[in-house]
Formats: sequence, structure tokens, C-alpha cells
Amino acid sequence: MLPPFIIDQIRRREEDRRKLERTQPRLELPIGRYDSPGDGGTPGKTPDGDDDDADRGVVIVDLG
Repeated sequence: MLPPFIIDQIRRREEDRRKLERTQPRLELPIGRYDSPGDGGTPGKTPDGDDDDADRGVVIVDLG
């Protein structure tokens, strides 16, 4: 059993971390935008029928 002051410190740190996460901006990526399970589309195809394999690549985002 941990002493009560240690449990209180852990609880406070977790609350501070949750507050910080709520105030930080979040980046939302449109992953699966065209390949959602209910749309009946073919995986790897965009809605206009083009194959998107030719447009694949690497995107580097520097947030620092």
C-alpha cells in the first residue's frame, strides 16, 4: 500500500496531464476518408475512380 501523499501526487499529476491535453491543439488527419466501410467503394480507389497508388508518397511535418 502506498502512502496517501504519494497517491495524492499521482492523482494530481494525472489531472494536470489531462488538463494539458484538453488545452493543446489537436491535429486531425483525414485517414480513411475514401475507404470507409459503409461507402461500398473499392479500397485504394478515390470516389472519381482514379487509382491513388500513383499519388502515394511521404509527408514530413515538423511541429517543433
